[in-house]
Amino acid sequence: MSLPLLSYPLSSQNQRVSSFEVPGDEQPRVYSLDNLPNEPEMDEVIWAAYRQIFNEQQIIRHHRQTALESQLRAGQITVRDFIRGLVLSDSFRRLNYETNSNYRFAEMCVQRILGRQVYNNRETLSWSIVLATKGLQGFVDELLNTEEYLSQFGDTTVPYQQRRILPQRSQGELPFARMARYDQYHLSQLRALGQLRSPVPVVLDRSASVYRKVIFAVPTASVALLVATLILVIVA
Repeated sequence: MSLPLLSYPLSSQNQRVSSFEVPGDEQPRVYSLDNLPNEPEMDEVIWAAYRQIFNEQQIIRHHRQTALESQLRAGQITVRDFIRGLVLSDSFRRLNYETNSNYRFAEMCVQRILGRQVYNNRETLSWSIVLATKGLQGFVDELLNTEEYLSQFGDTTVPYQQRRILPQRSQGELPFARMARYDQYHLSQLRALGQLRSPVPVVLDRSASVYRKVIFAVPTASVALLVATLILVIVA
């Protein structure tokens, strides 16, 4: 018999009602299959799902789930099934589930699947109990079957971070992943300005050339010493 979900209160009155937000640059772009996207638009939907679940720091070619992508393109699975497959993939399990505690993993999944921060520590505890009692697959199914997920994203919309701008705050919610990424050009500019130093100083390894000189010098010196010894013996 599985334990019921532990109840938890909402952390503010704003979360009890639908938000009224003026559209702008801070509003997230919604990726959905409602309008029968063409091939380039389907690529954007798939990329948005990877970016939401794995975050940009974990997106590499090795972590692609080509079988799930093919099923989504063919209409055999929904976006919600695709999200479930990404979270249950070996790559996501190895990178996030096996390297974090149940509390941190539950918080991470609420952020990436439900698109918001956890309300409080009691919600984190509640979902960590589900993870401990039902396992990873049961935990993911519970999140994807919540009324919150179904009403906000349904079967066709990729999850996204909600409420980027909060009323009565000077600063909106920051994105969940806040690790800066720079290409080689920007790294060189930062180093030129003295704002970034290489973590490891550049050291030239000349041991190979020294080793070759030693290998060549030792036999040469031995032969010269032998010749000198023979000359001394003959002269004597």
